[in-house]
Amino acid sequence: MILLVVLRKSLFLHPHACHLIFLLIAVAAIHRYIRDSYKVDGFRDKHVFITGCDSGFGNLLAKQLDGKGFQVIAACLTEKGAADLTAATSPRLKTLLLNVTDSESIRKAVEFVSTEVGGEVRRAAGLWGLVNNAGRSIPIGPTDWMEMEDFTKVLDVNLIGLIDVTLQFIPLLKKARGRVVNVASILGRLNLVGGGYCPSKWGVEAFSDSLRKDMSHFGVKVSIIEPGFFKTAVTSVDLINADMRRLWTRLPQHVKNAYGNTYLEDCRYNTKVQDFSMRMLCSADLSQVTRCMEHALTARFPRTRYGAGWDAKLFWIPLSYLPSFVADFVVKTLLPCPEEAKNNRKAS
Repeated sequence: MILLVVLRKSLFLHPHACHLIFLLIAVAAIHRYIRDSYKVDGFRDKHVFITGCDSGFGNLLAKQLDGKGFQVIAACLTEKGAADLTAATSPRLKTLLLNVTDSESIRKAVEFVSTEVGGEVRRAAGLWGLVNNAGRSIPIGPTDWMEMEDFTKVLDVNLIGLIDVTLQFIPLLKKARGRVVNVASILGRLNLVGGGYCPSKWGVEAFSDSLRKDMSHFGVKVSIIEPGFFKTAVTSVDLINADMRRLWTRLPQHVKNAYGNTYLEDCRYNTKVQDFSMRMLCSADLSQVTRCMEHALTARFPRTRYGAGWDAKLFWIPLSYLPSFVADFVVKTLLPCPEEAKNNRKAS
């Protein structure tokens, strides 16, 4: 506020001050562009481990880095995902099966990676990059539709699994003075849905900040990717609505009464609104995200946070700084109102 008052007075007293401000902004932008352009060298000697490579961002990043000459080790959840990726990349790329919710599976992945980078963990040359990309979104829906298991299903993958993977790979990352790239979301800044997804992404933000400060002593850099809406399984309206129908069928009657018998039908009707918002906000160009990941791995001075997608940069991230009632209004335009809430408004 004080800065705004000073700027306002400066502009009033000095008509040409705005030119100076624009010049300073331009200089800052040029400086950032030049700083971003400096790259590390020796890509072919650097190993990068990526989780969640069956599809989406992880799959594209693995192909992208493989094309750049990196020694990519891609972790997939399914054998089909691993086979398809192997067929689409060079013999240099290695795949393995990984369940990030299973500590033993992660331990085996660490053993595999340590062998690839030069022997046992204590003697290995080190891992240049760890990209924590594996994640899931559903179940999502109204909070009082959830059971504890619905939260843990998402948190175990998106947050606890990410932490477990990171902790087990830290010794290899320290040896290489490498990079950690954690995929969060704009929903790690702004809550739009109930369920475990938003809490998990807020947790990723917090964990990554702590990790970045602690690892800076050892030369390990940590970056957070904050994608907006992209056309992946996470944003599939069909999958989300199908899972909401599953949640509805198990609800106690008093909860169904509170939302009304037409609530699910209203959600399906409201799919038109959601489809419109997805067409406007969702991008099919996943490379907007993977370019950020690549920069975090290859830049001499990686950024702490990367907003990926025009909607993240121009809409969601600015919205996260506004009062909560503004974000609440956005959510209410996308979802129907429970019957009990309608009746309470009429009564008042």
